Amino acid sequence: MNDSQAVSYRMLDRPSLLALLAGIDGVRSRLGGVPEAWQIREVGDGNLNLVFIVEGPQGSVCAKQALPYVRAAGPSWPMSLDRAYFENSYYRAVAPHVGRLIPEIYHYDADLYCTVMERLSPHIILRHGLIEGRRYPNLARDVGEYVARASFFTSDLAGPFEAKMDGVARFTANKALIRISVDLIFTDPYRTSERNRHTSPQLDATAADLRRDGPLKVGAARLGQKFLNQPEALVHGDLHSGSVMVTQDDTRVIDPEFAFYGPIGFDLGAFFGNLLLSWYSQPGHASHAAGDDRVAYQEWILDQANVFWETFRSRFLDLWAHQARGDAYPAAMFAQPADAAALKSARNDYVDALYDDMLGYAACKMIRRILGFAHVIDFERIPDADVRSHCEAGALAMARLLLTHPGQFHSIDDVIDAVPRMRWQVDMPGKSGRGADRGYAS
Repeated sequence: MNDSQAVSYRMLDRPSLLALLAGIDGVRSRLGGVPEAWQIREVGDGNLNLVFIVEGPQGSVCAKQALPYVRAAGPSWPMSLDRAYFENSYYRAVAPHVGRLIPEIYHYDADLYCTVMERLSPHIILRHGLIEGRRYPNLARDVGEYVARASFFTSDLAGPFEAKMDGVARFTANKALIRISVDLIFTDPYRTSERNRHTSPQLDATAADLRRDGPLKVGAARLGQKFLNQPEALVHGDLHSGSVMVTQDDTRVIDPEFAFYGPIGFDLGAFFGNLLLSWYSQPGHASHAAGDDRVAYQEWILDQANVFWETFRSRFLDLWAHQARGDAYPAAMFAQPADAAALKSARNDYVDALYDDMLGYAACKMIRRILGFAHVIDFERIPDADVRSHCEAGALAMARLLLTHPGQFHSIDDVIDAVPRMRWQVDMPGKSGRGADRGYAS
């Protein structure tokens, strides 16, 4: 925290949060009653913020305040408060295009780095729902639609390059969180780092072997270089299953504090990779005594991965065909009927390149969540270390294949078919037959 931040910033507690909210007319009327009667709960379970739920007789709100350090590490790992500004800026930038796929923002306090927003209820964090084996019929289409609209409308396919460059200049200052991504996703998992950890001793040999794999490391480094040098659109920057809240019929994307202008495939890969992590974790959450082996649920997860990509692809191409008013591929340049076929081919090539990026970034996300600093409860909640390590080894094998042999995956169906095979090879080497084809070994 710098000197100017220290002058006005203070960590919120019940009295200071009540005073803040009571002074915001729209929020006070939304809560109703007198501030002294409002109920406050701190519910943050992430790495970077305080999160409060405030309930009054008329309604409720959520207040999120940035902490001056990484919560998981404490004050020994200081962190810029400006990420709250970038989160708020991201919400403002995408809100006109994504509608109710994000929460409504009621107020942002620049001195306290605090955002007051819609409380999402009865929503739960998607990651929790996946661990519990719940199905969400709108999930994959909603998130695919979200990424398509948020990325297209902040790219220079949709608007003048000046607007995009202004955005690039603004979000380039989000250096502290970009540094976290560079280190924790593209660097640390592939070397010896005190921040790394893994299920030990079960994965010791796997981790050491991965860190000796030159082609794998080159694949990750290539994607890291693209991450830093390809500002295609404004991306969420941390679109995993913990950044989506869901009900049976509603989906909301939250926590965009890692936002920056980067490759569209990074957001695609983050969500796609987390679906694959969930798939590989499912045997650890199965309850055979209750007749819940999670086999059918794994099929559902792979269906969602397919729907997510196909929704993104079709919506992005549709937006490009009908709402392209930008300086990239300018419409006036392709006004002749004879241009249509060439432009269609160029669009398809562009989206095919996003598919390739999605698979690569998904692999990087999977590896960092198993061998790096910040793990996921999909695996962490599996109490038996042997079962957990088998699940993690399957995910690592798939990620490794995606990074080192991307040419094997010409279509999304190729990926879907490979996922169960990789788990079977890890858990049951040498087996074959129908079980290996759809092998949900545990």
